[in-house]
Amino acid sequence: MRPFSYLVPSSAAEAVAAIGAAGPGAKFLAGGTTLYDLMKLGVETPPAVVDVSRIPELDYIDTSGTAELVFGAGTRMADVADHPVVRRDYPALSESLWRAASQQLRNMATVGGNLLQRTRCAYFRGGPVYPCNKREPGSGCAGIGGDDRRLAVLGTSGACIAAFPGDWPVALLAFDASIDVAGQGGERTVALSDFYLEPGDTPEQEHTLAPDELILRIRVPATPAGRGSAYLKIRDRESYAFALASVAVGLTFSEDGSVGECRIALGGVATRPWRAPPAEQVLAGNPLTAETARAAGEAALAGARPGNHNAFKIELGIRTVAGALRIAGQRAPR
Repeated sequence: MRPFSYLVPSSAAEAVAAIGAAGPGAKFLAGGTTLYDLMKLGVETPPAVVDVSRIPELDYIDTSGTAELVFGAGTRMADVADHPVVRRDYPALSESLWRAASQQLRNMATVGGNLLQRTRCAYFRGGPVYPCNKREPGSGCAGIGGDDRRLAVLGTSGACIAAFPGDWPVALLAFDASIDVAGQGGERTVALSDFYLEPGDTPEQEHTLAPDELILRIRVPATPAGRGSAYLKIRDRESYAFALASVAVGLTFSEDGSVGECRIALGGVATRPWRAPPAEQVLAGNPLTAETARAAGEAALAGARPGNHNAFKIELGIRTVAGALRIAGQRAPR
């Protein structure tokens, strides 16, 4: 790990000013559960680290309003996962956090920092011996034609097929979350659906956050589909493993028993958190049955492009959609 400066501001405004003064390549540090790993691997080499983990204004949960839930970006994942209102009214949000990482990491990692978790593609983390456009633009993609079992089948390009690793952002996307960020140019709000970028020809650009911008809070609009929600994660082992396929679902039922509101987002199979409007349209206005749930899954994975070893993710993704819908359907009020 290379030497770096370490700065500890006392407010969000000070943090933004500090990272601007630190110069190009400086990074914010929250829980550190991702940044430290990448620094040890040489993927990240910041000349300065601005520690925002001790800023009180970033650490809070507000469920008092009727229009939205608000989570300070510095709130620990474990605290949000175990919040009684989140567990009761938005089980998909709680489950996406409980099923991420280990207990020790959840106690350290923040919900804002988790949005910026970078891919677990072995070629990205394996060092210069492996070509990786995400790590070194223009070098190539060793995943294409290589060991792509854990890599993406949706949103890929000829430059990158790395899968997005997160759980929490997938659930947030299903509920139309947005984030407030602050930079030297002021504050702005970004819909999560507009935040993440597909790789295209520039896979090193993963999101729309500017280098000097700090995530302040996450907003989740209130919806009755929260009660009827679920997050289903399929992985190689039951604990502390990244998703091969995951699905966040939220739904309501109309008086006639058909599906009313429907929200479906996928993880583990795509290069970014992946919303599936075609799957939602399959279910809206129709009864939730094994057949319609399967059809929704097929619609969600219709554009998948498998590689050498990950074609199984298509069927797995279809079944994961159907399974999440079954669980959510049992929870949704009728």
